[in-house]
Amino acid sequence: MTYIDASVALAYLLAEARVPSAAFWNAQLVSSRLIEFEVWNRIHVRQPGSARAGEVRSLLTGIRLIDMTSATLVRAREPFPLPVRTLNALHLATLDWLRSNGEAVELASYDNRMLAAAQALGIALATL
Repeated sequence: MTYIDASVALAYLLAEARVPSAAFWNAQLVSSRLIEFEVWNRIHVRQPGSARAGEVRSLLTGIRLIDMTSATLVRAREPFPLPVRTLNALHLATLDWLRSNGEAVELASYDNRMLAAAQALGIALATL
């Protein structure tokens, strides 16, 4: 299973130079429900009244969204091996929760700080 963060989803939606292959989107994708808010926020900022709403909904429908539970929020408040931003802490806490429940999960991200923190936690990185 591949945990996707907003940097990858937005790179695809905004047609950035770096995007995952078409095969990537056929994998079993998972993320914190937080990704919905991150993606919609950036889409509304960059393309107000976006005609791309259908594309955003389609992309998010292909991702299994994990609700932020009290256990996840407690983990996000604990220290990480490297300094992380708030939203990354929430994503990493969700990744930790998945792993603690026996899920084999790797991280797909274009955020170098997120990737470094994930590696420090022993989380495998997806090839993009």
